[in-house]
Amino acid sequence: MHPAASVILFSTLSGLGFGLLAFLGLGHPASTGWVAFVFFAIAYALAVGGLMASTFHLGHPERALKAFSQWRSSWLSREAWAAVAALVVMGFYAIGRVFLGADWAILGWLGATLSLVTVLTTSMIYTQLKTVPRWNSPLTPGLYLSYALAGGALLAGQVDWARILLCVAAAVQLIWWRRGDDALERSGTTLATATGLGSIGTPRAFEPPHTGPNYLTREMVFVVGRAHARLLRLIAVLLAFGAPLILLTLPFSHVLAALAVLSHLAGVLVSRWLFFAEAEHVVGLYYGRR
Repeated sequence: MHPAASVILFSTLSGLGFGLLAFLGLGHPASTGWVAFVFFAIAYALAVGGLMASTFHLGHPERALKAFSQWRSSWLSREAWAAVAALVVMGFYAIGRVFLGADWAILGWLGATLSLVTVLTTSMIYTQLKTVPRWNSPLTPGLYLSYALAGGALLAGQVDWARILLCVAAAVQLIWWRRGDDALERSGTTLATATGLGSIGTPRAFEPPHTGPNYLTREMVFVVGRAHARLLRLIAVLLAFGAPLILLTLPFSHVLAALAVLSHLAGVLVSRWLFFAEAEHVVGLYYGRR
């Protein structure tokens, strides 16, 4: 699928933001006053910034509020409600930590849970799509949650947890890639099923359905070369996991911590680009492109 910058920024920034909010809700780090204010400000900037970025992918951003009305059937709507609930609950929790020096643990745990639920609902937007076999896997929620927790641990300065969670996220990512590479074949979808002509033989694409691009070819059909994808996968793993793990083994300094976070952020951006660029929508079979 077409890797739109707005969706890449949304899934990257919001995941990191809600991951940090989850750790803050659990009391990590156990800071108050201005130090707590800085942590909450970073978390809200990432979470809200990511959510705002997502609206730029809408044809009519001014209608974004209508997303809240479809919560019974739409994971996008459920994501919107979960995000608002998480931000509101964590806002009250932040007031206690920043201005009152109080740790309202119940609010914190509730806010942490809602933050992770928000990440889960984001992942389900893609997981539910049977038309994209690479995404239609139980590993997709695991991928989003593991990235959010690993990034949250890094931003929260929880070194021990960050080492463990970075390794877990790296493992999930590698397995997700391995399982996703043959997902389209395993789905059983072919040109015959895409066109409905399988009953009369084995169809072959003679010419494209039309000469010019349309919405489907612009948004749903994107081809990335295998060699190019392999190189980007290597870059993503080294930046998102390898470099941060190496930096976390060195004596702590704020400069190294910042470099670890920036490296992880860059790696997540690359992996998210691949998440969309490598997604093979079955409609591509109809257009003779994959």
